[in-house]
Amino acid sequence: MNFLAHLLLSGTPATTPDYEDIVVGNFAAEAVRGRAGLLAYPPAVQRGIQLHRFIDTFTDAHPVVRRTTARLREAGLGKWAGVVSDVAYDHLLARDFAQYHYHSAEPLPAFAQRMYALLHARRHELPERLQQMFHYMRQGDWLTGYAHPTGLEQALLGLSRRVPTATVLATGAAAFLKELPAYEADFAEFWPELHAAVEAKDY
Repeated sequence: MNFLAHLLLSGTPATTPDYEDIVVGNFAAEAVRGRAGLLAYPPAVQRGIQLHRFIDTFTDAHPVVRRTTARLREAGLGKWAGVVSDVAYDHLLARDFAQYHYHSAEPLPAFAQRMYALLHARRHELPERLQQMFHYMRQGDWLTGYAHPTGLEQALLGLSRRVPTATVLATGAAAFLKELPAYEADFAEFWPELHAAVEAKDY
């Protein structure tokens, strides 16, 4: 799963102990490596990092996600199928945010601005390379942009330009959108199971 899913699965201010720390850790985990990286953070932020890693492990092993990535590999994405799946699932989550959000009364733009404000206030706790990426994320409002096919295209195109061996990612959005109903069915089956697993996690 990509940024939007991780942030949403961090819980809610009303129900999640140390909520802001969990959000910071879940976001920072994108650039935190190994046990040494984990232990560099306070215990509450560590729980957010561990949550991020749990979400990634659960997602990568799930048969529905494997079905999605297999279809994308067949469409020509090869080893980058998992990257396309992560970003494209965020597209579906953003597009139907009211359906999947814990509190449907909070629209995606409001959620996105709340996340940007929280992370901006604690940006110095993020790994340095993630601080730079967050600046562009906030400036370009990536979280809200994911809701549109053009946002999906731009995200994958940006990745294809940053990674020399990943030029095929530029075709990822077209491959995903070409078989959109199949991927919509995959995500609708997968998300409730991921959500339930996170809710059941004891951390």
